[in-house]
Amino acid sequence: MSSQYAAPIVGWYQRNARDLPWRRPDASPWSILVSEIMLQQTQVARVLPAHAAWLERWPTPSALAEAAPGDAVRQWGRLGYPRRAIRLHAIAKQLTEQHDGRVPSSAKTLAELPGIGSYTAAAVASFAFGQREPVLDTNVRRVLGRLVTGQALPGQATSVAERRMAESLLPPDGRQAARWSVAVMELGALVCSVARPACERCPVAELCRWRLSGSPPSPPHRPGVRYEGTDRHCRGTLLAVLRAAPGAVAAQELAGAWPDPVQRDRSLAGLIADGLVTQLPDGSLTLPTASA
Repeated sequence: MSSQYAAPIVGWYQRNARDLPWRRPDASPWSILVSEIMLQQTQVARVLPAHAAWLERWPTPSALAEAAPGDAVRQWGRLGYPRRAIRLHAIAKQLTEQHDGRVPSSAKTLAELPGIGSYTAAAVASFAFGQREPVLDTNVRRVLGRLVTGQALPGQATSVAERRMAESLLPPDGRQAARWSVAVMELGALVCSVARPACERCPVAELCRWRLSGSPPSPPHRPGVRYEGTDRHCRGTLLAVLRAAPGAVAAQELAGAWPDPVQRDRSLAGLIADGLVTQLPDGSLTLPTASA
């Protein structure tokens, strides 16, 4: 089935793909793994400088494993969802201790690393090692849903039917399968967008069941969750204070960082529970200095 889609989509990708460091032929498996963690819920433009700085400081898992987890949180900066920094540090520790500092090539083994889900495991196995794995991020799911089944937008969770359909479209060769997956991903990012797909620029528009059925709309999206004033905003503000401090910060110093004391205490407790902040015996606070 994939033959009618593969040639035009892969050809379009070769002409239009963005030059991203984790897609280059010399990209290391570690670079690809770091990029996949950073790209979760984060735009490519924000990830590019963060990815470059991270790899410059810690070019291998072993280099990161030697650092304190708090260094990872500080380096993460304002990229968002800082638990990903702690997760990357834990991954680096496990790779160093159990895999000789190397990223494993098997999706099954990758999925055993801390915080690695089925998508990330498949993406790293495919893009770093040419394993024949279906890579189903939101862009791929949207493109394949429109193209093959005529569905405007995919559901919240990946279904068994979606996975089987994606597997049926994979070329038999692992490297070709990886190229197919990244090409579909790029098509979803640049052309087949959520709200305003550029069907006139799509290389498979004449095959798209969704377009041929009149591009029926999907149910309206729920409005996005605001950031300003939320616990997530509060947590980010408190972390920013700790990142900027050369050492531990007295608890009372954080009092002026956020106006609502109840929300501040709740957010701080969450940061401590998540391993992003350590409370010392004297009550002062710091970024974590040792692995849990």
